[in-house]
Amino acid sequence: MPAADSDIGAGTMRERAEESRWKLWLLLGADRRVVAALALLSVFVALVGLSQVVGTDLRAAMGSSDPVETLFQGLLTAIITGVTLVVTLSQLVLSQELGALGDQQERMDGAMSFRRSVESVVDSDVTPPDPASFLRSLVAAVGRQAATLQTAADESGDEQLRSFADDLLADADAVGDDLDGSQFGTFEVVFAALNFNYASKIYEARRLRAADATGDDAGETLDDLVETLSLFGPAREHIKTLYFQWELIELSRAIAYAAVPALIVSAGMILYGGQTAVVQGSVLGVDSVVWLVSAATTVALVPFVVLLAYVLRIVTVAKRTLSIGPLVLRDTVHSGGDESEDA
Repeated sequence: MPAADSDIGAGTMRERAEESRWKLWLLLGADRRVVAALALLSVFVALVGLSQVVGTDLRAAMGSSDPVETLFQGLLTAIITGVTLVVTLSQLVLSQELGALGDQQERMDGAMSFRRSVESVVDSDVTPPDPASFLRSLVAAVGRQAATLQTAADESGDEQLRSFADDLLADADAVGDDLDGSQFGTFEVVFAALNFNYASKIYEARRLRAADATGDDAGETLDDLVETLSLFGPAREHIKTLYFQWELIELSRAIAYAAVPALIVSAGMILYGGQTAVVQGSVLGVDSVVWLVSAATTVALVPFVVLLAYVLRIVTVAKRTLSIGPLVLRDTVHSGGDESEDA
């Protein structure tokens, strides 16, 4: 296979992405609670460190003005606004589940019709009910078709077909292993689905078929492969949509839990933050007031940081799955040798 085609058909998302491994881990792979905790720790350390760099006596500043009260009044307003946003997000997710009986019947008919289509290509009477196994059945069908293409390539001596079949089988096996045992509600299912670059595989299968350089058996297998991959696309998008709804519900719950202590701390600092005489001494050479204000600010920022951590992953997944079908939305080189701009 030419280098250009192998670039288009890069198997994993890490191979296709231009970001560093650490950036991908931060945006996608890491537990959102870990991301939020790291961000909050950075805020706390930055506030304490800034107090030492600037050298301002916070205790004295609180006695002559109200910087802490001003800060926490703004944070209190932001927290209330954030909770309002949570309610809006919850309503948005809930609205997807509400509808008349006829609408629900149409959703059920569409789901059952799609399952029957999948069952016809994966050669199974009943497809698995859980998302990971459902996607794995499609990927396994792709793997079987890739093995058939390998046999046809060996018989015809077609190196391009053989290279395509080898890459396809390797990717199908890898993604199948990732999906094995994955539980919906975690990011593992969606991440494994993102790793399966079905769009470029549809393009390459159709290109080989259109070249009319394959035998009848290979041509029929390529047609079947395009059909299977075309079903994987909407299946992945449906599961991605369900995951987004799941994540927004988890986000709403997390912010609601975090908002209560954040409100208490913010209100407490507004009402009693000026009583610096209660907090005496220093810890590690830093005034105890600085530790208190930095910790309180960090707690007040928890709802915002949690929102940021979840939204970062949601928008990253959305960006990488904007299109459905053989449309590649990134800089790459096509088989014809022309450079493609980002769509």
